[in-house]
Amino acid sequence: MQADSEQLLDDFLTQLTVERRASEHTIKSYQRDITQLKSYCFNQQISQWCHLTTQDIRSHIAARHRQGLSGSSLQRELSAIRSFFNFLLKQLIIDNNPAQTIKAPKHAKTLPKTMDVDQIQGLLESGTSSTLDVRDLAMFELFYSSGLRLSELTALNINDIDLSNQSLMVKAGKGGKSRLLPIGSKAIQALQNWLAIRLKKTSTTESALFTSTHGSRLGQRSVELRLSLWCKKNGIHEHVHPHMLRHSFASHLLESSQDLRAVQELLGHSNISTTQIYTHLDFQHLADIYDKSHPRAKKKLK
Repeated sequence: MQADSEQLLDDFLTQLTVERRASEHTIKSYQRDITQLKSYCFNQQISQWCHLTTQDIRSHIAARHRQGLSGSSLQRELSAIRSFFNFLLKQLIIDNNPAQTIKAPKHAKTLPKTMDVDQIQGLLESGTSSTLDVRDLAMFELFYSSGLRLSELTALNINDIDLSNQSLMVKAGKGGKSRLLPIGSKAIQALQNWLAIRLKKTSTTESALFTSTHGSRLGQRSVELRLSLWCKKNGIHEHVHPHMLRHSFASHLLESSQDLRAVQELLGHSNISTTQIYTHLDFQHLADIYDKSHPRAKKKLK
């Protein structure tokens, strides 16, 4: 690609960061997906974004499909490409979006894996025997108690937690959205135990709630590894990832309360269809609950 085309891509990624406040994970995904399109352009000797046609995009996606990418992965790549070309439209670089009408191959929807209540209790009530165990238990309790995303947990600071009010503030939610969440009593106790240790081992200049043995903010990969180690140590052979605790939170809460709107808000979802994916209920049941619970969705009585 020519230098000006490379600059347009850099400008697009900057816009994602500054104007749309996209997460670091989202920006890296967009960059990776459009880099695949750049490889196609290189192989086809296409030097400018404006020279790409709908047939080019279709050929690129077809080639990626032959490489074994799933329908969901192809849909993600198409979404990134569409967003980039919409940016080029606004910059008057192109006069139409060549990816607008292209659809990825359909893929079967799969329900997220969850743990049942007994499995959760076995995971969280196995006891602690070290400083790291105390910290890890506080993290895992908080995951399940408040339905946090992994990125949200690692971004938490000390002042985001209000133990007296039994609540926490997520300031780095998806799409830059913040939300106030309750903390359950078990998680409160686990956090109190961890904070007593953290106070002695972490510098007062470090704001992170969860810190490593070096006193710095704990990273997402470290949390994943600690959960895996925790499961192995406690005889849990199933692969348990942090998001599974969020899935379980959503499923258990919705099964008990049947309050779709509350679960949707706690999870930080913009759309009901997203909340549906986190549950084991069919959409019609969700829609019925929504109609009964949402104040502006209720049908007028005749």
